[in-house]
Amino acid sequence: MAQRFGGKYSPKGAEQPQSQAQSNFVAATVDPVGARANLMFLPAVVLLFTSLFNGALSMAVGVAGAGVLSLGAWVLRGGLQAEAAYHSRKVARRPAMPRKILAALLAGAGTGLAAISHGSGLIAAVLFGAVVCGLHVAAFGVDPMSDKGMEGIDTHQQDRVARVVDEADAHLSAMTDALRRVGDRTINDRMTGFQTAVRKLIRTVEEDPRDLTAARKYLGVYLLGARDATIKFADIYSSNQSEKAREDYLVLLNDLERNFDARTEKLLLDDHSDLTVEIEVLRERLDREGVRLD
Repeated sequence: MAQRFGGKYSPKGAEQPQSQAQSNFVAATVDPVGARANLMFLPAVVLLFTSLFNGALSMAVGVAGAGVLSLGAWVLRGGLQAEAAYHSRKVARRPAMPRKILAALLAGAGTGLAAISHGSGLIAAVLFGAVVCGLHVAAFGVDPMSDKGMEGIDTHQQDRVARVVDEADAHLSAMTDALRRVGDRTINDRMTGFQTAVRKLIRTVEEDPRDLTAARKYLGVYLLGARDATIKFADIYSSNQSEKAREDYLVLLNDLERNFDARTEKLLLDDHSDLTVEIEVLRERLDREGVRLD
């Protein structure tokens, strides 16, 4: 959908503040599914068309091989996205399913079926499949095999955080989908800044699940209200282009972003205060034991 231009020389917008531009830059991410992963669908297409001109049995095996190759390429996309999410967090669990390894096995199996459909023997098909599986692992690697930053963290509390984070992500996705109907660049930029503030709060809670109680209202009630307001605004603005609704919604986003930033800063300050108290308690205990830290 085309977006209305917004900026310094736009009739409806002023120059974007530097802080907002910086938040948009921080929110910019590279799609983990690159051209290499998308090209993995190409062998399946080639195999499908080349199998149509063979006999019935060879065609059936070839079509099955194309399906396996396509499934492997699709699983690979999910594995790359899960790996990117794992590396973007300081505290993360390993993926429940090793999708990249599964994708490599499917690529090998699909290649073996392709070899059989074109007249190769079983031994040759197995060798072809093993080579492709190895090359797939060399090209895309394997999935993260261990948890990261989970030492000393209550797994039950971490599960509660994961549920809240999943709900918050669903609200953010619904807001982004609703604003696609509006197509206003300024509003989309403000939404990017707001979502950056929300994700900072999410990362803070993920790194210290004890902060969940203080942040739960923000990631639940307030974010749900923001989602409902966004959907309502999209309905109104897409039908009558109300400038009053647009200005009110921009003010709402500004207020929400400031409040979420303030909550994140408060949690970080509280964590620092807790650390200071723990250090002082440890110093006093060491002094009683006769250990000097001078």
